[in-house]
Amino acid sequence: MEWNLRRMDSELRQINSDLLQPSKSIKKPSSGTITLNVGGFLYAAHRTTLSRHQGSVLEELASGKKTIQHTDSMGNPFIDRDGPVFRHILNFLRTGDLQLPDDFREAGLLRREAEFYRLSGLVEAILEWEELRAVQREPAFLEVTDERSQGFKVYCSDPSFIDKVKGRLVQISKSRLDGFPEEFEVSSNVIQFRHFIKSEPGSRLVLKQDSTFVCTLECLKLETVMLALKAGFSIITSLDSSKGSVVAAEALHFVK
Repeated sequence: MEWNLRRMDSELRQINSDLLQPSKSIKKPSSGTITLNVGGFLYAAHRTTLSRHQGSVLEELASGKKTIQHTDSMGNPFIDRDGPVFRHILNFLRTGDLQLPDDFREAGLLRREAEFYRLSGLVEAILEWEELRAVQREPAFLEVTDERSQGFKVYCSDPSFIDKVKGRLVQISKSRLDGFPEEFEVSSNVIQFRHFIKSEPGSRLVLKQDSTFVCTLECLKLETVMLALKAGFSIITSLDSSKGSVVAAEALHFVK
């Protein structure tokens, strides 16, 4: 028995000492990253990401300006705030943009969390998002009128639809404009092709002051109607469509 113990001791002494040391391939966590425990949810981020907004709670925490008051069982800084919505805060710090899902229903909670972290830019972005959602929930009205004396006019209570119309009209223009002609833009809600409509046999042409942007008025009307239908608008009234064509009507009214 005593001989066996001496033999084992001798064999252990001959083992390469490097094998008894911790593995050199295991690297220590980078000091450039930090793991936060927010309401029981773990988030890992680079310190520079958390420091993007000077004076914020996260910037003070990441830079060491603010003393870590609470840690979890693993030694991670613990913040007793809402965990699930923190991912939207972190994404905002990473990209600089507020990107929320269409069915997001916790904007008020997210705004309060942004206020807690002293992220004024995020608070403003949330307010703008809430205003846009409120507008989108309201019924949108679209009116397309064609009067010989006033020209062709498109009015929509939703400015985003007007932007779509302007973009499409630039595409179908024979002159391939870089942008929409200013002389046809009345406001963010109205496009009116007045004073620049010239008649030709069988059609009316829409021209800029320099005689570019050549397109038939019928084509403009058809493109506007098609965009309206694709955008989810429904036609509610049509005036003087006795010719059997919606495009030939003097006035069209849509709602969404």
